[in-house]
Amino acid sequence: MNFQGSEKANTYEAIVIGSGISGGWAAKELGDKGVKTLVLERGRNVEHLKDYPTTNMKPWEFEHRGQMPEEIVKANPVVSKCYAFREDAAHFFVKDNDHPYVQDKPFDWIRGYQVGGKSLLWARQTQRWSDFDFTGPARDGFAVDWPIRYSDMAPWYSHVEKFAGISGNRDGLATLPDGEFLPPHEMTCVEKFFQGKVSELYKDRHVIIGRAAHITEAQPIHQQQGRATCQYRNLCQRGCPFGGYFSSNSSTIPWALRSGNVTLRPDSVVHSIIYDEKKGKATGVRVIDANTKEAVEYYADIIFLNAAALNSNLVLLNSTSSRFPNGLGNDSGVLGKYVAFHNYRARISAQYEGLLDSTKFGNRPNGCYIPRFRNVHKQETDFLRGYAAGFSGFRYPDTNRDGVGEDLKANLLKPTLGIWGVGSHIMGETIPKETNFVSLSKDKKDAWGMPLLQVNVDYDDNDEKMTKDFIDQFTEMYEKAGFTNIQANDSKQAPGLDIHEMGGVRMGKDPRTSMLNKWHQLHACKNVFVTDGSSMTSTSTQNPSLTYMAFAARAVDYAVKEKKKGNV
Repeated sequence: MNFQGSEKANTYEAIVIGSGISGGWAAKELGDKGVKTLVLERGRNVEHLKDYPTTNMKPWEFEHRGQMPEEIVKANPVVSKCYAFREDAAHFFVKDNDHPYVQDKPFDWIRGYQVGGKSLLWARQTQRWSDFDFTGPARDGFAVDWPIRYSDMAPWYSHVEKFAGISGNRDGLATLPDGEFLPPHEMTCVEKFFQGKVSELYKDRHVIIGRAAHITEAQPIHQQQGRATCQYRNLCQRGCPFGGYFSSNSSTIPWALRSGNVTLRPDSVVHSIIYDEKKGKATGVRVIDANTKEAVEYYADIIFLNAAALNSNLVLLNSTSSRFPNGLGNDSGVLGKYVAFHNYRARISAQYEGLLDSTKFGNRPNGCYIPRFRNVHKQETDFLRGYAAGFSGFRYPDTNRDGVGEDLKANLLKPTLGIWGVGSHIMGETIPKETNFVSLSKDKKDAWGMPLLQVNVDYDDNDEKMTKDFIDQFTEMYEKAGFTNIQANDSKQAPGLDIHEMGGVRMGKDPRTSMLNKWHQLHACKNVFVTDGSSMTSTSTQNPSLTYMAFAARAVDYAVKEKKKGNV
């Protein structure tokens, strides 16, 4: 492939690959620090307000009333499994046949190729890690020790929380540090009831309102971004015209562009990172135009790789040279290995026949959260690490659909309230293993000449034991709370639908067993930084996006200081 480009015209101080949760933050921080930056996004441009075509549509305005036609579901067996792949948001998802990959083992890879990436579609749950999470591998000896601790991250969590807008309650839990919170969402009466029961019955278990990236009380910093208080529409997956929830599109990307220091180039498929053996560092990026297939090179002193976990692995694996024949920075041989994810297989539901004098009113773009309580202070189960869980309590109308004609109409117009329903789902930590890995296909390529990614990732016995424990423990908790009609389900779904894939470019103290140092630099190529999910050494149980944001902001701060010293 012949790459073109005038080095002078195509030279910047920094390049950011990817514009999603972490890439948007890298771009924003670089722009704020006066660094001339090019942001490369493989997908189309999606501008805030302008490119949310369904955001204000009414249910009856959709041709299929929000459902996906059967032929589209059959043509897209992977992405159709995602709960948000509906008529109002399907245009933000990658279709299966447009971007194929090789499943050596079943893996449902959910992607969003556009400016903003999956930040338009995420669940917006934002929990900090604690030292119980960062020290997990060191305590049980599985994976490698993180080179950072909570004290390294705490100021950067605060930095991104204030800008993004995080609602939550200050719960004072050692396992889930408090943050810079906007007012919390309210819990329903049955959620408060369960919270009280759990607190009464268990000293180490807590039910709290979720910590969510929704503005509940707009601050000046949010108003400067052009964002407003969340309107509780619960139509987040369409793109929010109010900027009520955090996305790259409503927040970091437009902020970065307004700095005058950042250039955005969508439709730019990154082929590989250029390594100069004489200089001993990366000098730029090879790009294939998504529309014309033209090959172009761009150059910079600093490169931030934020293409999302598996695609960042793909880019590094494809960045080969005589110095790095097995992928850029891959002296250790661990690139692409130790991939992990979150176990979301198990759910449990029940009913509650009390509190019938109360109901809920309106919408809430959030639920409750039960932080990890297993194996926190010591190893107490037959499986490693632990799980968190969601929880929600709801009461829906019980509509009588009996009758025909006038009788049916009369019944439909007089709904009564049913009893309360409750539900929980597991968010389990999986252990990074060398046998869970991604690699490049030797004979299959995509439409842009890139080798297809082969995914070889699966559950193990630890996940099976953890899933069983979740069902056992929550059945017990529900029974003790007085819930009835308890039904548990293990979906046996393939990895991937959690949409929390992590690892492959892990951080660590030892270059012999890891790819990145404590500043997210490649050990063997100091001017390349990786701050997305691929950098994760372990997964813990929290939703990871807030940590990626804080990683990016912290690494940019370090990179710019090092650049000024002439060290990168």
